[in-house]
Amino acid sequence: YREIEAAKRVIKNGWLAQGQEVRSFEDELCDFFGLPKEHVVLVSSGSAALFLALWVLNLKDSNVGIPVYSCSSLRNATEMLGAKPIYFDCCDESPNLDMDTVQTSDMDALIATSMFGLPIDIKNNGFKVIEDISQAFGAEENGIPIGLRGILGVCSFYATKLITSGGQGGAIISKDKNLIDAIRDYREFDNRRDNNIRFNFQMSDLNAAVGRVQLKQFEKFKNRRADIFNMYKDYGFNMMDLKSEKYVPIRYRAILNTNQPNKIINELNKAGISAIVPIEKDELLSDPILFKNASLLTSKTVSLPIYPNLEHSIVKKIGNCVSENI
Repeated sequence: YREIEAAKRVIKNGWLAQGQEVRSFEDELCDFFGLPKEHVVLVSSGSAALFLALWVLNLKDSNVGIPVYSCSSLRNATEMLGAKPIYFDCCDESPNLDMDTVQTSDMDALIATSMFGLPIDIKNNGFKVIEDISQAFGAEENGIPIGLRGILGVCSFYATKLITSGGQGGAIISKDKNLIDAIRDYREFDNRRDNNIRFNFQMSDLNAAVGRVQLKQFEKFKNRRADIFNMYKDYGFNMMDLKSEKYVPIRYRAILNTNQPNKIINELNKAGISAIVPIEKDELLSDPILFKNASLLTSKTVSLPIYPNLEHSIVKKIGNCVSENI
């Protein structure tokens, strides 16, 4: 209901395009990440954020490392820019890219993605790092929100993410204000007095108003997701999790490790509950035969419901159903 009121406020105000709501949302995100003002730029989607991060680092015709076990937006943004994606497998016990396999001699940059809310362990291997926290917004390293461990951080506010700006939206963050200023200039495409090429990647005030309300509720969302995840663990389920105390994950996904994913999905479906394999084999970004760890995950994982408004009784129903079928 808070989101409805925020949308109504913007509509009554009469300014729907990019304006003060976007600027305020950017300032509030700066506070969230502990950044000075004007170190965040909001854009129309997470894909736009990825593209602009690659663009501002001048990575056209460069080699960009991408985890094969990840969203197609990484590949799409890389190839749209004209860079060459170089794919890497995930770790044998984690959905995140194995950074020990990344060779600096072949790489100009790497998109380091924290899958399912589990922070990737970023190592300084001599190449530019774009940190993708689309599935890990609010996760922490040593008590500090992740997203600033590379030269740039990107985030999606799509409808299924940890917070949403009304269905679509994205953000780019950086300690380097020069990079953010260059991206902001690219975004401001209209009524300019030069011939520089720009493009409309703007977020609307309507989207930003919803995003601001969601950000204010983030702690509540985070805690409810953690409660649901812990309920699944209390059932004794083998849930995918971190082993390092250095990081605090965010429970974007509740991933069940199992040898019977199809059986569990089918039984939950019979009970009126939707569950999925988080990434199917044909969704991997390159040939599954070449990436054994990623390929294995596609056949041994189920994503259980974990959205914040999931009722306690439904969580118990899910837990009981899974218990009977693992």
